[in-house]
Amino acid sequence: MQPQRTSRAPRGSLAEAYRQGRASAFFPLCFAQREDRLRAVRDAAARPIAAEVLAGLRRQNEGLAPSPARERHLEALGRGAVAVVTGQQVGLFLGPLFTIYKAATAIRFARLLTEESGTPAVPIFWLQTEDHDLPEIARFWLPDPQGRPTGIELPHDGDNRRSVAHLRFGPEIAGAVDELGELLREQPHADEHLRAIARHYREGASWAEAFAGLLAELFAEEGLVVVDPRTDDFAHVAREVHRRALEDAEGISEALLARVRALEAAGFGAAVHVRPGAPLSFFHPEGREGPRHRLERVGDDFAEVGGGRRFGKRDLLARLEDDPLCFSTSALLRPLLQDHLLPTAAYVGGPGELAYFAQLAPMYARFGRPMPLFVPRAHLRILDRRIVRRLERLRLSEEDLGRSEEELVAHLRRGEAPSAVELSHELLAPFVETLERRAPALLQLEPGLERALRRTRASVERAVSRFSSKVARAHLRKDGRLVEDLRTVKDALLPLGIPQERCHGLAPYAALWGARAFVRAVIDNVSPLDPTFRSLRYEDIERA
Repeated sequence: MQPQRTSRAPRGSLAEAYRQGRASAFFPLCFAQREDRLRAVRDAAARPIAAEVLAGLRRQNEGLAPSPARERHLEALGRGAVAVVTGQQVGLFLGPLFTIYKAATAIRFARLLTEESGTPAVPIFWLQTEDHDLPEIARFWLPDPQGRPTGIELPHDGDNRRSVAHLRFGPEIAGAVDELGELLREQPHADEHLRAIARHYREGASWAEAFAGLLAELFAEEGLVVVDPRTDDFAHVAREVHRRALEDAEGISEALLARVRALEAAGFGAAVHVRPGAPLSFFHPEGREGPRHRLERVGDDFAEVGGGRRFGKRDLLARLEDDPLCFSTSALLRPLLQDHLLPTAAYVGGPGELAYFAQLAPMYARFGRPMPLFVPRAHLRILDRRIVRRLERLRLSEEDLGRSEEELVAHLRRGEAPSAVELSHELLAPFVETLERRAPALLQLEPGLERALRRTRASVERAVSRFSSKVARAHLRKDGRLVEDLRTVKDALLPLGIPQERCHGLAPYAALWGARAFVRAVIDNVSPLDPTFRSLRYEDIERA
């Protein structure tokens, strides 16, 4: 069982190039430039949210945890506020930590835009409920009581191609909550957080309802607005987006393929494969709740990728008119649906999303929409007391942990006591050399000294060997402690060899410090214009 691999870093150095403002060929605006931020707000404010979309947002958010701040944000949208959007798959128990970091970055960036422009900006979390990747979202990772990464997994059908919007929890969710409770029971705030999880992750609840409910409760104070695109509330807008994707499939794919060639010429890779002439919509032939399939061009028709069914464009457009939710967006089409619904000034995403956003400018041009800012999400490492103590004992920084265990042990032993082999050689070599050099003269003095010479040499060699063995055992004990400390630290900060934020979920940290204290600390320590890795230590969280 492997953790979620979303937010993969793109090939090449696109993320770094973008942060440094060197990717203007692929991003018309850069989040780090104040004039670009102001322009993004002006562009978004020029296309305010439609009344029927706002009504749908209100319906979706009215059943969430009470939040005066969220009500104020919805009111602001109706008066012309812009949106700072982020989103994620609706993973079990909120999925990896970077879900929290995305929401926190959107909140901080919305505040920044509001202060700079004078136009209110509202943080919005887009539930990616059109996706069907159950093998990723049905797993939740956390450290066990010994600090080793362990996973909780709900039984699921890996071949299920239904959008997660239409899936509900069965009785097995209670067992997953109980398993989580067993792993967290010793932590001071475990009961509080587990009660919150159990309120939302329960039999009969949908994946989207559970995720939205818990997320909105966590960020009620900040007024995070939640949107589920796969509902009848927004079907009329989805119809418009999918119609354009079907009717202009060939032109869109040609523009995207040209962008792929430009990315490759610049030394970057394309994150999303583009099929010539293929629409960017998934089709659900059995209806909105049925499996979804990619389509590819076959002559004048479209066919299921890997399947045998073919569909004429006219038939697909008729199905779209009858039920827009028989179609769902791909990674490249989702931002266009988002920005047809919302006055998006900025989108907050991870490195993988940055890679596919680099492909999107031609899409926005063909849809006649300005492309919003892309804002890299925050990257945080959480350091509790146990990990801080070990890092201090090892005299290592978090950045050192990218080296192998063998390299780190050798580094930590450098300049300390010699090894048993080194010590044995340093002690014996001068003695043996002196004895052998003086032996002829000593034997001339008295031949009978030969036996004494042999016995003395053997006695010294035995003594040095015994002493070296003790040194070797001391090194083994110390190396064992070093290895244990290194493995403990790596399990905490690089579990399974990947960053903590992409493996561990929120639950262990909420159980240790309290969910709201942890969320407040994350928000306070997010720098909206500096997405480089930052360490969040236990003192910062306990002060929140």
